[in-house]
Amino acid sequence: MGVKKVILYTKMHCPLCDEAHKLLQKLQQEVPFTIESIDIYQDDLLLEKYGLMIPVIEVEGKEVDYGILSENKVKKALTNF
Repeated sequence: MGVKKVILYTKMHCPLCDEAHKLLQKLQQEVPFTIESIDIYQDDLLLEKYGLMIPVIEVEGKEVDYGILSENKVKKALTNF
């Protein structure tokens, strides 16, 4: 199994999104994975789906947490796949 792929759904001027990115960078020091940040305002479907939920973290295609993120929840998702 290769390096896991994490998608962070985000938007501009979002303090929670900034915190989510910092959390992912911290976890990257323990678990190898790539981070792709996607601005939901660049896609109407994503905006409709995630508008009030962001930030949303998706690991290997599965949503694992959103809003105020749980480090343990995200770490568990990264290590249990």
